Amino acid sequence: MQNKGFVKLIAVCLAVICCLYLAITVKSRNFKAEVDEIAATKGNAAAQEFQDSILDSQDHGFLWMNMQTVREMGLSFGLDLEGGMNVILEVGVPDVLKALSDHREGTDSAFAEAIEAAEKESNNNALDVFAKTYAEKKGADKLAAIFAQAEVLKGKIKSNDNDAKVKDALNEEINSSIEYAFNILRNRIDQFGVAQPNIQRIEGSKGRIMVELPGVKDPERVRNLLQGSANLEFWECYTYGESNIIQQIDAVLANSADSTSTPLLLSSLLTGNGVGSSVIASATKAKMMIADSLLQLPAVKEVMKANAISLKWGISNVTTWVKKDGKNVEQKTPYMPLHAIKYNKDKNGRAYMEGDMVASANESYDQKGAPCVSMTMTTDGAREWGILTTQNVGRPVAIVLDDKVYSAPNVNEPITGGNSQITGNFTPEETRDLVNVLKSGRMSAPAHIVSEEIVGPSLGAESINQGMWSCIIAFIILMVYMVAMYGLIPGMVANCALILNLFFTIGILNSFQAALTMSGIAGMVLSLGMAVDANVLIYERTKEELRAGKRTREALAAGYSNAFSAIFDSNITSIITGVILFYFGTGPIRGFATTLIIGICISFFTAVFLTRVIYEGRMKKEKWLDLTFSTKLANGFFKNPSYNFMGAAKKSFAIFGAIVVIGAVAMAVRGFSKSIDFTGGRNFVVAFDKEVQPETVRGLLGEAFPESNTSVIALGTEGKTIRITTNYNINDESTKADSIVETKLFQSLQASNLLDKSLTYNEFIDGDNKKSGAVISSQKVGPSIADDITRGAIWSVLLAFAAIFIYILIRFRDLAFSVGAITALFCDIMFILGMYAICWGWMPFSLEIDQTFIGAVLTAIGYSINDKVVVFDRIREFIGLHPKHDRHELINTSLNSTLTRTINTSVSTFIVLAVIFILGGDSIRSFAFAMILGVIFGTLSSIFVAAPTAYAIMRKKQAKAEK
Repeated sequence: MQNKGFVKLIAVCLAVICCLYLAITVKSRNFKAEVDEIAATKGNAAAQEFQDSILDSQDHGFLWMNMQTVREMGLSFGLDLEGGMNVILEVGVPDVLKALSDHREGTDSAFAEAIEAAEKESNNNALDVFAKTYAEKKGADKLAAIFAQAEVLKGKIKSNDNDAKVKDALNEEINSSIEYAFNILRNRIDQFGVAQPNIQRIEGSKGRIMVELPGVKDPERVRNLLQGSANLEFWECYTYGESNIIQQIDAVLANSADSTSTPLLLSSLLTGNGVGSSVIASATKAKMMIADSLLQLPAVKEVMKANAISLKWGISNVTTWVKKDGKNVEQKTPYMPLHAIKYNKDKNGRAYMEGDMVASANESYDQKGAPCVSMTMTTDGAREWGILTTQNVGRPVAIVLDDKVYSAPNVNEPITGGNSQITGNFTPEETRDLVNVLKSGRMSAPAHIVSEEIVGPSLGAESINQGMWSCIIAFIILMVYMVAMYGLIPGMVANCALILNLFFTIGILNSFQAALTMSGIAGMVLSLGMAVDANVLIYERTKEELRAGKRTREALAAGYSNAFSAIFDSNITSIITGVILFYFGTGPIRGFATTLIIGICISFFTAVFLTRVIYEGRMKKEKWLDLTFSTKLANGFFKNPSYNFMGAAKKSFAIFGAIVVIGAVAMAVRGFSKSIDFTGGRNFVVAFDKEVQPETVRGLLGEAFPESNTSVIALGTEGKTIRITTNYNINDESTKADSIVETKLFQSLQASNLLDKSLTYNEFIDGDNKKSGAVISSQKVGPSIADDITRGAIWSVLLAFAAIFIYILIRFRDLAFSVGAITALFCDIMFILGMYAICWGWMPFSLEIDQTFIGAVLTAIGYSINDKVVVFDRIREFIGLHPKHDRHELINTSLNSTLTRTINTSVSTFIVLAVIFILGGDSIRSFAFAMILGVIFGTLSSIFVAAPTAYAIMRKKQAKAEK
């Protein structure tokens, strides 16, 4: 083997990187445990104070990183294992109205008063209150004059329309804006990189959206990400000393103050000028909040408007130097700069340029090597940018996003190329988030956080322990199986490769800052079962060479060489699937694709290259030269098989065709047990006077809500507040529907002694009683997997099929193989879906269709195509060796020669899945069941569908050629 040194170098580099990230995770977990312990003994306030005191401390960090960086870089865990952050956002109707009116509140006092009245109401009534108040101020049927000119409302509102018609159009546009905001938020969250987030519309409450993010370590970063409207603006600036606006504001404040008290002046909250020429002052974060409240006063706004100036806060901290251990140390103090922005009278107070003139944004680095955002302008944007920079040579131009000045660089010369940068002492994470917000698109109105809370794991300790132990036991059994089939040394070499595979996969996922879920852990162990296939292929080909009379060293070299093409092609087809799913899928599909690609690349490296280095190193020292790669147990199975698989082609086609038809009928007639992810549900937050385990509540509600799906999550850290979500009777829109569900919930919880026996139904629903148990809030939420995500998943699979079809056609140079593979994959999917449609409702475990099920089906596709490519590779090899032999006989011989490998791979994978299915608990049982179906049917379809289909196509081609 050549390039052994390079293989060793890659292995060492991977090991160092993974060790570093896993050490960071250990440090991060220890820090979390310390914070949790303080919270348990001294309270949450003490824990928060302790945490804040050391986050920026280098002494408490790791290597060159402070604790904040350590916490951000550590491995995260999903909502099911550790919980996360729950946020309720609201897109305000008044904000949408402002945007549709082109922010008329600054020039129309009646409009401003109507907006102010609407802001005091809920979103559901805001439009009516706005219209009523405006009619009182301006008269009836005057709304059309405001909104008829709006670009998005052209054709929907005419200048002579009455108020009722305008309200209908506005209501439609408001709903559209909220839906658009929902999609923008989901896109941002997908780009943010968390695994399996939940984002749902709260029905019955216009504009409210619920977001759950697992593994959140920096809540402030999440708040900025979710609340930003991506309103990018470019402003001309005043330089320091050009305006005495602060003195004028102080004069207004002094005149308006009570004569008996000392007036609070703006200058008293500010310090001298900051870091840029447009910065006129700075303030600490605490004083900035007070100063900002002064800047929002109507009298102060009038002064700024009269002076054509707007004061906006920047994001960059002022850098200072402090003495530490006798040395000057650079320190970022919490001083925020205040910029002087020119009020643009020619554009009615709007910015000179806005974000619609930016074509793209990407992460980059400035001339000093610091992270920044590079922007490319549109054609119109490049022209306007050139004019703006030409007019401001030697002066600053402010780049403002969501009313915050990100940078205000001085223009040294006109910029006519249409390119620019946003700089501002960013961290790489801040740069990534900024690019994410800009790429996701601008919301017509911002989403404001209404409430936020920490949610506990959706799985209790018992379920988590069951899942973890099932994975560990499955892994041990898999290792024992390899030793039993191939001998102690070959088995342990393969097992060492599996251990390294697991180590490298976790380390790389950690470096991507992914959130690990229970189904992800099960999928990881499953991927190890699939990774065994490469070792099985190599060992089986080596055994063939040994039977041909070669010595161990030569036989092993030939085994690696002969197995390489099958391993390479099967891995490439799976990677193609992963890449397509990543780029065209959303949410959980992208997370699955990332794990799939990493697992395939690592397993290929460890099985094909690293194990060979180990063997060649030992054999070079005259060791391991008598290996047989077999055992007595293995020799008793499928020795020289000669089954007539191709002779049963007609029967197999009939049987598989019948299975597909039955599955399709079941899907059409029975449908699926759709999870809350697809259907939405009713949320009930119930407070108890003692700690309650989510599994306990989930088990109790199974009988109360038959033929439905229910999720239970602990809120907060004490375990006394539970959020119950059920899709029972979700399609019932009658007025009694809610009370029916509430009654069943009450009766079930009271019968289980979780509620006070004397508690009445009305007290339970009221939420304000002194007895044990009360619903403190309830709401109806929409699905977290919307129709477009489902369509995206389907299109991703179809594109993956197309790519696999093309790749196999190119590699095998025969249309027959492509048609055979895709036909068999279609049968595999139909079988899994059909079984779920047939079995749900009477099987003793949940068979709901959720995000985890999507991952299971995609994994099954990857496993199945891997199996089919290996079979096709042997058929291609035999056809190349014996081109004139009968194809029917060659294909049958190929199937028999790969049968041992097929059975070993299938059995090893099945063992893993069976252990997870039996011992893993309800949390991952459905996932394991889907994969068991995929492994069984995928193996059978390779033999009885893919190969016979390929032969049928070959025979037709041959018949045409003979004519």
